[in-house]
Amino acid sequence: MNMDTDLRNMNNLKVTIGLSATGMTKQIMDEIDKKILNILQKEFPLVEQPYLIVGEFCGISEDETIRRVQKMKETGIIRRIGAVFDGAKLGRVSTLCAARVPEEKTNSFVKIVNANKNVTHNYQRGHEYNIWFTVSAANDEELENFIKDVKERTGVTDILDMRAVRTFKINASFDL
Repeated sequence: MNMDTDLRNMNNLKVTIGLSATGMTKQIMDEIDKKILNILQKEFPLVEQPYLIVGEFCGISEDETIRRVQKMKETGIIRRIGAVFDGAKLGRVSTLCAARVPEEKTNSFVKIVNANKNVTHNYQRGHEYNIWFTVSAANDEELENFIKDVKERTGVTDILDMRAVRTFKINASFDL
């Protein structure tokens, strides 16, 4: 199977960048930075040299585009650049988990959860269920085994498994 062909033919491929609101207030962006961010969020070119194409749209070189993107990553304006797929359309299952983790077990719990490559988010919350994470898997059995394994390895058994019933959004972008 040729992955490049599959990606080009997928109607649900989106590229997302994680923007940090606090990062945006630390640095004033010029119009070129804003244009770069809009392109990265909505029209990321799926080509061998995407930053060359982005630079052409912005009237700057590929090197200047890469330098600006790197600076926005370093200052926290951009947290992440990556593809977002609709897992359900790819036959995958996912869940949002909330765990009640004693403070003294937080670090070890987080390390065990984060060791799984299918964990996409993991946050600490000011709530009795203080660790929230999302995880995807090839099927229900794999997902259930992951949660069971986390419980056994950490001793934390109060983990809520909240499977999505309906998707309300898969991506957020900001017009700059």
